[in-house]
Amino acid sequence: MTRLKENTINQLSRLICGEDFDFLPYRKSSQLTDFFQELGFDYTHDGSTRRYWVRDVLSEINTETPSDSVFPSPEIIAVIEHILNPVNFLDLPDSEEKQNLGIERVNKLLSLQDLFVEKEENGAVQLHSRKGDFVSTSVNRDEKKRVMTFSPSVFELPKGSTMKNCVSIMMPFSKEFDNVYSAIKAACVSEGIPFHRADDFWKNSVIIQDIFELICRSSIVIVDFSNRNENVFYEAGIAHTLGKHVIPITQSIDSIPFDLRHHRHIVYLNNGEGLRGLEKKLIDRLASLKE
Repeated sequence: MTRLKENTINQLSRLICGEDFDFLPYRKSSQLTDFFQELGFDYTHDGSTRRYWVRDVLSEINTETPSDSVFPSPEIIAVIEHILNPVNFLDLPDSEEKQNLGIERVNKLLSLQDLFVEKEENGAVQLHSRKGDFVSTSVNRDEKKRVMTFSPSVFELPKGSTMKNCVSIMMPFSKEFDNVYSAIKAACVSEGIPFHRADDFWKNSVIIQDIFELICRSSIVIVDFSNRNENVFYEAGIAHTLGKHVIPITQSIDSIPFDLRHHRHIVYLNNGEGLRGLEKKLIDRLASLKE
């Protein structure tokens, strides 16, 4: 597939704005900016007509894909799944019913291009093709999985299994991030989820072994890419390889490695208002991942 059709883009823009649909949240100017920045896209609403502005943004990210691909661009996939993210329906009455109506509407739009979305057990949606393929910005939870067994030479595998609903936090340790850490901790406490950072432990003589064990035992990993810290990049790679739920956060989209920018992440400012916003978004995301 190359791109979504123009009419589909137009209809998706209406869904994002929440125009004419009582089963979708209405988004004013600042909320449209938040919608795209939550996905890591550096777009700010310029005050123009909302639907047309969203249409132009979608047209820009509706780029060509390889000729053998049946899916649109990763950016468009992320947008479609984010429209139907259960967190976006929490403030609406009968939120689950409203989400189901949204899924029904989106599937009507995508049907002409042999695409559809399907709801998973945790409420998130995944994009599929009627030609038998699937793709998603989220973790593949198909019943039939390919399992990889590995034996690392740098690390020792820890004893014990993954702790359900446990968060590990990977971030720079410098003083300027103390308030960021406090916001992350507050979000975890709000959701009743235990959390740890690497400097909470001194079990092994080599710190990276402590970090590896912490990631192994956690089900969720919050990664702060701010300032392009090389250690954090390395730790994020470990978390992705181990199949953890990774929640990327950053103070600047430019700090996210290019190959990861299509994944959903939270952009925040390191000030009072920005950290309160970070805490709220983390609470929403953690709530959607809790088992």
